[in-house]
Amino acid sequence: MMQRILVVDDEPAIGDVLRERLEREGFGVRVVERGEAALDELAQAHYDLVLLDVGLPGIDGFEVLRQLRARNYELPVIVLSARGDEIDRVVGLELGADDYVVKPFSVRELAARVRVLLRRTAEVAQLRARLASTVAPPAPTALQLDTVRRRATFHEQPLELRPREFDLLALLAAHPGQVFSREALLRQVWGYDEYVDVRTVDVHVRRLRAKLAAIAPESQVILTEWGVGYRLAEE
Repeated sequence: MMQRILVVDDEPAIGDVLRERLEREGFGVRVVERGEAALDELAQAHYDLVLLDVGLPGIDGFEVLRQLRARNYELPVIVLSARGDEIDRVVGLELGADDYVVKPFSVRELAARVRVLLRRTAEVAQLRARLASTVAPPAPTALQLDTVRRRATFHEQPLELRPREFDLLALLAAHPGQVFSREALLRQVWGYDEYVDVRTVDVHVRRLRAKLAAIAPESQVILTEWGVGYRLAEE
């Protein structure tokens, strides 16, 4: 089945170039110029990936991304922006972007990023299927994970986790005390490739820690091994 991509950019020239290139790559492409139109389109039709410009009129790209994740849309999103500041990259990742590309960009490289991200998404689906076949052992930190129903509790209170937050926590919980490098976590949870920023792991760990601390402020569940990566506390 042909994979479909939604391009959201208010610059017609960029939209036309991306449509031409991606259609040549074998994708079905739809281009819209406003954030409101993107949300409407995603509510009505299936897409496999979104290329989302930040600087949109009306609802900007960050707000579109925020609403997509609030509505539990899990499709991958690549943010396009003329702003290359680190804070903008971090904001994009915090809101749930899978990749961040600064304008002007190479259309050929962007097409490669699209292919890689779609491949990685398929690999993540396979990982979730494997995780669903086993239940992570309960940790003595009062953390309980049910990988079949994809539910998590901490001190008997439910944790509201995004899909990749759950996958990351499930992997760490299945190996308490084992240190995972950022690269290893990317490879096993996201599917590693040369385009993925390792800060994606840091962003997700920060989110998990905040949600755990909201229930038990003194808890130390995910520990940092400086210069190496992260591990789940054994006690």
